[in-house]
Amino acid sequence: MDTKTLIIPAIDLKDGQCVRLRQGEMEGATVFSDDPAAMAKHWLAQGARRLHLVDLNGAFAGKPKNEAAVRSIIEAVGTDIPVQLGGGIRDLETIERYLDLGITYVIIGTAAVKVPGFLHEACDAFPGHVMVGLDAKGGKVAVDGWSKLTGHDVADLAKRFEGYGVEAIIYTDIGRDGMMSGVNIEATVELARPLHVPVIASGGITNLDDVRKLCAVHGEGITGAITGRAIYEGTLDFRAAQALADELSPKF
Repeated sequence: MDTKTLIIPAIDLKDGQCVRLRQGEMEGATVFSDDPAAMAKHWLAQGARRLHLVDLNGAFAGKPKNEAAVRSIIEAVGTDIPVQLGGGIRDLETIERYLDLGITYVIIGTAAVKVPGFLHEACDAFPGHVMVGLDAKGGKVAVDGWSKLTGHDVADLAKRFEGYGVEAIIYTDIGRDGMMSGVNIEATVELARPLHVPVIASGGITNLDDVRKLCAVHGEGITGAITGRAIYEGTLDFRAAQALADELSPKF
């Protein structure tokens, strides 16, 4: 993991296009590009040090649906930066295929909650390559593309999954995602503080003030933030955001 706070551009894939959702609603998707590979190259040129991909169709279907777009992105960026991918990853065969394709980290979300044994197996089979995505509202975890709220407490699951050997936890506040309302710093810190694995924040980042707030809690274990709508709609200049994060991050 980078010792500086990473600002990570999101490329959310729906029907082969780069889109953004509001609070996970597929019907409310905004299309930002019909060429995800070109978008990936754009963020690379802007100084991105990691990319975050989500197969939205896959998340709802429970199996990969945008593999062609993922492949085109990997071909476009090569091995220049790590690429992490979530959405529809429910078996070891899928993980192996994606890692062989060139994905650096797979993100297991719904399957981790519904079948924790699968996450444990994945961490054992592919050490150093498995992250877990925990999406929560009011402290409770949601699954199936955020369509179902469970009774699981997000902090309890995070602690358990840390013990399985996950590389990092990606924490999304569903209420903030795509709403341009700022990151839920308090909830993210509360989740990260008792953990030893890094937490990557997701959902709500809007402007440079959010970047400053995130950098201020880097020491709590929050090592990065995923941003989507803000960098596509222009309320956050990506290059300026990463430069600010570099400036404010601890000097090791």
